[in-house]
Amino acid sequence: MAEQRQDKAALISEIRRRFEAEYLPGKSDKYDSRDVERLQQDDKWVENYLFWRHDVVDDTLKMIDESFQWRKEYTVNDLTESVLPKWLFENGSLFLHGYDKEGYKLFWFRVKHHIRDPKQQLEKKKLVAFWLEHYAKRDHGKPLTVVFDMAETGISHIDLDFVRFIVSCFTDYYPNFLTKIVIFEMPWIMNAAFKIVKGWLGPDAISMLKFTNKSDVQEYISGEYLPPHMGGTDSFKYSYPPLVDDDFQTPLCENGPITSEDEHESKEEIDADTKETGDLNEEQNPNQKKMNSIEQISKSEETDKTEIKPKNAKKALTTFKGPLLHISPAEELYFGSKETGEKKCLIVLTNVTKNIVAFKVRTTAPEKYRVKPSNSSCEPGTSLDIIVSLHGGFAASLQDRFLIMAAEMDQSSGAGVPELTQFWKEVPRTKVMEHRLRCHVIESSKPSSLTLKENTFNIPAKTNEDLHIQLTRLLQINKRLQEQIDRCLWFQQLSVVLSLLSVTVVAFCFYLTYTQGS
Repeated sequence: MAEQRQDKAALISEIRRRFEAEYLPGKSDKYDSRDVERLQQDDKWVENYLFWRHDVVDDTLKMIDESFQWRKEYTVNDLTESVLPKWLFENGSLFLHGYDKEGYKLFWFRVKHHIRDPKQQLEKKKLVAFWLEHYAKRDHGKPLTVVFDMAETGISHIDLDFVRFIVSCFTDYYPNFLTKIVIFEMPWIMNAAFKIVKGWLGPDAISMLKFTNKSDVQEYISGEYLPPHMGGTDSFKYSYPPLVDDDFQTPLCENGPITSEDEHESKEEIDADTKETGDLNEEQNPNQKKMNSIEQISKSEETDKTEIKPKNAKKALTTFKGPLLHISPAEELYFGSKETGEKKCLIVLTNVTKNIVAFKVRTTAPEKYRVKPSNSSCEPGTSLDIIVSLHGGFAASLQDRFLIMAAEMDQSSGAGVPELTQFWKEVPRTKVMEHRLRCHVIESSKPSSLTLKENTFNIPAKTNEDLHIQLTRLLQINKRLQEQIDRCLWFQQLSVVLSLLSVTVVAFCFYLTYTQGS
């Protein structure tokens, strides 16, 4: 093992030396300086290039040269959500969501949402590069599984140039970044096209192609991460904003005392929270003394679990029914704008298993929110309240999202902080239930008390589900129209063929008559 590491280190050193001597002098303007710097510092990156080219130094250098030029051409290091057109994300043809059975992230290409258009091709290719770079930086190059969902696709969706670009990203530009390509319900009309794709992949990567249908796709992806049309139970529906599968992080102020990393929170804010909770305690028990700010902050984990709900916390109206936890609300946390002043929301977790369930709450905006508790456990058959509050002068945004992660613990396991920390280090990814919540900002000039009163009634406007149903109907109507057009074209072609046959027969008859008469 030590000898292998030494050999690999020698190859990495040779790659760097030869790249600097043979490629950099004449092509420095074709590379992004950030990529060149990373090549000199990131051993794992160089090792992935070597692995993808079977440790052949010349081939590895050629791949690095081509990928660096490509990265400069597509400005990969500068691709962000803000520089790409919004409609690209709203389209929903490309996104990251879920995991395969080996724990690799799924990169979805919903082919039916892609329409071939040369004018939009460059922007769509940049979207692919954005997602790959976004994930590569976040998970340090951990490989992906690509899913081509080809259900309900036809001729108009065939775009070999775009498919070739996606394949090239993995074969030429992102080394050791692909585990497999799962192709779901490929139409027979595209068989010839994918023979060409196999040629692009090369002999080493052909084994990564997995052609599946509803009966066998779960050999590679479990049902919890498959949509119903693929035979799964995943209720996820793509929507934008916010960006799907953002980088979730630990929010401010977990259970227990505020640590040094949270010290930037203002004293006034802490005192205000303490005063609010103290007033509520006095309403319930007139003889109970008001807790001071230090006592409020240093509550034990058990006290956090039974903390009294704030007056302004929203009551949950809908429920997501997961295998381990029921979570209310199901999809959105409602916050007010700076004018309405709504700062707090309530999440209710209910353990529906016979074991203790550990949970963690993560957010895409950890500097804006306090979550109590954010890392704890829920006893069998019990419910637990989580308070999510904005702090400081921050306002909620549609881009903000929360991730609730949950996993069953053994009865023998403790539920203290050390046990939970060790548990989350060891629990397999496949055993973890995940559910995401979006933030909804109530923009209104009405007084905040009125906004609260209105929100206590479950009178939803047109929801995403309603829109999804309407969209599905439109797609079905479009499909029927397409089928009618196809039939018309078929009859038209048949008519042309019959007309040609008739002309041929008539001409042949005239010819026979002429020859017999002469």
